[in-house]
Amino acid sequence: MDGFAPLTNGYAAMGYGVPGYGTLGSALVRRRLASSISCRGVGLHSGRTISLTLHPGPIGSGIIFHRSDLGLDIPAQHDLVVETRLCTQIGLPGDRAARVGTIEHVMAALAAAGIDDAVVELDGPEVPILDGSAAPFLFLIDCAGTAEHFAPRRIIEVLRHVRVEDSNGAFAELAPNTEFAFDAALTIDFGETAIGRQSLSLRVSVESFRRELADARTFTLAEDVARLRAAGLAQGGSLANAVVVDGPMILNPGGLRRPDEFVRHKLLDVVGDLALAGAPIAGRFSGHRSGHALNNELLRALFSDRANWRAVGNHAMADTSKLVAA
Repeated sequence: MDGFAPLTNGYAAMGYGVPGYGTLGSALVRRRLASSISCRGVGLHSGRTISLTLHPGPIGSGIIFHRSDLGLDIPAQHDLVVETRLCTQIGLPGDRAARVGTIEHVMAALAAAGIDDAVVELDGPEVPILDGSAAPFLFLIDCAGTAEHFAPRRIIEVLRHVRVEDSNGAFAELAPNTEFAFDAALTIDFGETAIGRQSLSLRVSVESFRRELADARTFTLAEDVARLRAAGLAQGGSLANAVVVDGPMILNPGGLRRPDEFVRHKLLDVVGDLALAGAPIAGRFSGHRSGHALNNELLRALFSDRANWRAVGNHAMADTSKLVAA
């Protein structure tokens, strides 16, 4: 990266839990939850009532999803993503039961709160949808509190432009930033509906995520609900946990939380999906109609060539497989 601001100020500007620290050294200290905290809620796609507990993670563990019903751990890594239809799902190779879905909202909250190491314990196949946003997870994190590990933290600096796209013109890309920060810009376009075309640009930090993105809810089109349920999806969906759009109308009695809640939620998803990089990203994200699939493809493209990125911290890393475990 060329032309970025001095590191002492740049890391603090980056967000991910570091605003308020005054030095580069403290910005690179890992953080975890100070205590465990639990909740229960319905799974959006399974319809099952699921218990979730956020635990402090061991030093250097990264984010790990623990399926207590199966007795196994699934690291939150981009190369373990096995499904991106309507949510991001991770799983262990060779075991179709060893999966956890709908992880993007809790991942976004953990990343925005600067949590490097945590165990997300679940007794079912997906993270509870709660109200459809990341705000309840931020509330849980606030209640649990955070603590410093006094272990080195690493930042992934984007060095070269990386772009992925699909046949319909949707794309997602990462590029070097002029400051040591994570900036994101996204445009969505849903044609002749109440959603329409919306755009949002944001420097993602703890404060901006909480203020601008956290309460934006997931959404769907009314015409798709029956089809999704027939396919065994959206079994737990309701107006209490999703915005439902029927042509020019919003079916939720309370309406929208913000006029552009749709693009805000899509950008929330970007934050959660890119958190599967295993460490905060310093770079610029741009996307047009990007979803979970392209977001994951973007990370795979970034890490496919070691010249695309470098790890900035107290110890350099040789490859991305060490991002979670190191």
